[in-house]
Amino acid sequence: MGDSKFCLCPSGYEVASLRIVEAISAGCVPMIIGEHYSLSFNDVLDWSKFSLIITSNKIPEIKKILKAIPTETYLRMQKRVKQVQRHFVINRSAKPYDMLHMILHSLWLRRINVRLLS
Repeated sequence: MGDSKFCLCPSGYEVASLRIVEAISAGCVPMIIGEHYSLSFNDVLDWSKFSLIITSNKIPEIKKILKAIPTETYLRMQKRVKQVQRHFVINRSAKPYDMLHMILHSLWLRRINVRLLS
């Protein structure tokens, strides 16, 4: 995974997939495969900037999709993967913008959204 440019991250049966966090930790651009996938911290992170998202019916086209990505685009995405890595790390003592802060921020944003709808 460490030498890969893109890492396949099929959705599986769970709500979230550890594969995505593993790909990001390895500095690999995640290729997320699935329908109606709820991505972590999507209220804060623009996943289209550092990952590829395809539906499962596009699996036969993966090779073509990846070959069509220009090197400059890949390098931009990979740089952004490096930038978001800190958001997917759990530190023994919480650090700014680590996973604990991201979870708390997401909960805070959802609290505001629920209050506005009430």
